[in-house]
Amino acid sequence: MSKVWLIIKREYLTRVRNKTFILSTILLPLFFIGFIAASTYLSIKGDDKHTIAVNDQAGIFKTSFKSDKSITYKFPPDVNANNFKEKGYSALLNIPLTFDSPQDSITLISDKTLGFSTEDKIKDQINIAIKNRAFLQKNIDKKILDSINDLDEEKLYNFKPVIKKGNTTLKANSGLAYGIGFGSGMLIYITLFIYGAAVMRGVMEEKMNRIAEVIISSVKPFQLMAGKIIGIAAVGLTQLLIWFVLIIALSAALSSFISHDVLQQAQSANTAMGPSANNTAALSFLTAKNTFAQANWALIIPCFLFYFIGGYLFYAALFAAIGSVVNEDPQEAQSLMLPITMPIILSFVIMMSAATKPDTPIAVWASIIPFSSPIVMMARIPSGGVPFWQLALSMVSLVAGFILTTMLAAKIYRTGILLYGKKVTLREMSKWLFRKS
Repeated sequence: MSKVWLIIKREYLTRVRNKTFILSTILLPLFFIGFIAASTYLSIKGDDKHTIAVNDQAGIFKTSFKSDKSITYKFPPDVNANNFKEKGYSALLNIPLTFDSPQDSITLISDKTLGFSTEDKIKDQINIAIKNRAFLQKNIDKKILDSINDLDEEKLYNFKPVIKKGNTTLKANSGLAYGIGFGSGMLIYITLFIYGAAVMRGVMEEKMNRIAEVIISSVKPFQLMAGKIIGIAAVGLTQLLIWFVLIIALSAALSSFISHDVLQQAQSANTAMGPSANNTAALSFLTAKNTFAQANWALIIPCFLFYFIGGYLFYAALFAAIGSVVNEDPQEAQSLMLPITMPIILSFVIMMSAATKPDTPIAVWASIIPFSSPIVMMARIPSGGVPFWQLALSMVSLVAGFILTTMLAAKIYRTGILLYGKKVTLREMSKWLFRKS
């Protein structure tokens, strides 16, 4: 056991003292917070103020159009399509006498696009004006119309989704569950590739440099493989912990520099742009302090650590086995990695569906099978609908799968680490699995 500990210590210290590890550990949180700050800034600056000249030939829009902070409507008599820019207007809204046909459509004339947010606001004003005209033609009082238009739809009712489990009532938040589930699954997915490949590269380097021959003279091949896998796992956990602390600290510092009014302004501008806006998640991160408290962190955090470590250990043994049989040909490594990487990629594809539909048969079974459970189960857990038996079966299956893959990988590792100059096929590796010790 002391020899395994020495290998773990060597793998850990060698990597955490590496300049690449130090830079990536510090720069990633800074990049993340910088992205949030840039998104907030662009959301505020992107909400330009426009003055729209309206040529109202129909004569029904002047009393209905209402200006706001970003758009001001004016009805000058001497502005046309040729001089609106010279008169200081951003655009000309030309409304003909009849506008219910392609030949007589309402036209917004400008020298550049005004953006989705501005165009949607203008269309909303047009829709309200046309509806008011239709209601007035039915002899509905204008004061009643104005009172209806002034209603804030979000304040008409209080919508509160809850989850009922026995005598316990929990507040439900589908968006929060999706964000945590998708983010957790994505983080494990990236970790499997990054640190799994690190294990494989480490084994390949030691094999090519003939260091493995020296180490194996004093320790068993299985001890070497176990020490390398556990040591790199410790590096991953260290980096994850540092990322978590730095992101929380930097986000708190950023929130203290940005006022609540500015955040609300940025969020309003972002909402107006629709679901295609790329900075929705970034703004939500700064404005969701109270929302995050609704998540069941007592379950999510332990499960994340279990699947983070379990998924890594499950695949790291396989990556180590591949690294032990690869020589200097990179294409050889890619071809042998394919059976390992395909389940990881397939798990990510299933995870994207499981984050929104956690109870579908494919999501349930993929969260139980060890090859996909680390990624898919973490997409399901935040929804709160995973039965205990499924979670327990998934964990037991992952532990059993890790033990089995480690035993099989050790047989390949033991033979492959000292095999030089020969290209090994998957068929030959499968024969090593059934070879007696």
